Amino acid sequence: MDILDKKIMNLLQTEFPIVPEPFKIIAEKLKTPEHEVLKRIERLKGKGVIRRIGAVLDRGKLGFVSRLCTASVPEDRIALFVDRVNALPGVTHNYRRNHACNIWFTLIAPSEEELKEIIGRISEATGIKDIMTFAAVRTFKIDARFLFDDALPEEEESRPEEKS
Repeated sequence: MDILDKKIMNLLQTEFPIVPEPFKIIAEKLKTPEHEVLKRIERLKGKGVIRRIGAVLDRGKLGFVSRLCTASVPEDRIALFVDRVNALPGVTHNYRRNHACNIWFTLIAPSEEELKEIIGRISEATGIKDIMTFAAVRTFKIDARFLFDDALPEEEESRPEEKS
């Protein structure tokens, strides 16, 4: 990634404009044509550097529930299981672990009842009967940003460290 890619990444994480044409605003801030910004974002998405661009909302304040879910999925059913899980609109993460419970995903639903129904449909569609769910007791990762220091605006680079 060059310095412009890094500046784009920083802006996407810190100053994403909530306007009808957000990438136009980002391009203006960077004094770069909008088509160049969009091309670079697509390239970074294609490389897997950018997974998604979207809001992080407090699901509880919106009345939704979420669970961390896991299952022990036999090797020959992993592709089917992952495809079914990834097709769900309420899935935000899905990953494989080297563990007896080898597939983990997060699921958000409008209610406890609907969450249980979705888990039941996954189980029925894949033949995986024991899908465990875990409610969050405490949130640990809030406002995670992965900024590139060499691409920060000068006023941020020279700002003294805040003391707590």
